Amino acid sequence: MNGISKDTPRINEEIRAREIRVVGPDNEQIGIMSAREALALAEEKQLDLVEIAPNGKPPVCRIMNFGKYRYEQQKREKEAKKKQKIVTLKEVKLRPHIEDHDFYVKMKNATKFLGEGNKVKVTIMFRGRELSHPELGLNVLTRFAKELEASATVEKAAKLEGRNMTMILASKG
Repeated sequence: MNGISKDTPRINEEIRAREIRVVGPDNEQIGIMSAREALALAEEKQLDLVEIAPNGKPPVCRIMNFGKYRYEQQKREKEAKKKQKIVTLKEVKLRPHIEDHDFYVKMKNATKFLGEGNKVKVTIMFRGRELSHPELGLNVLTRFAKELEASATVEKAAKLEGRNMTMILASKG
């Protein structure tokens, strides 16, 4: 298809259908005619014949300025891309014997991350012999999840992986 990607519509001589439904530049129905007649009509108006509904019976083509159409389409795609929210995974690291103040500072950070629409990975890091008491880490993670219950849900439950215990939280809103 002479170097044009699949998502761009066929224009002018590329239209292969014998009969097509033609729509004018101001969205008025012109009718069903041969592709050759429609192309002549488009050239007469110094515009392009663009296939906008190739799966229609017969295919629908519109007489328009293709450059302007492509520009408008790119503008729409750009706007749609802007509106997409990228969710990232933020991490908060804790210890099994964390002090209350430190715990609340970490919780405040997690709340801020959740408020921005991100997911939060809460990690308990075990050192040395602390690993022989994983229930201490589990208690801290459970407490963390309970404190954030109003604004977050547990997406992945606490799990011990090597010397770390992790849990993933996602915001409710």
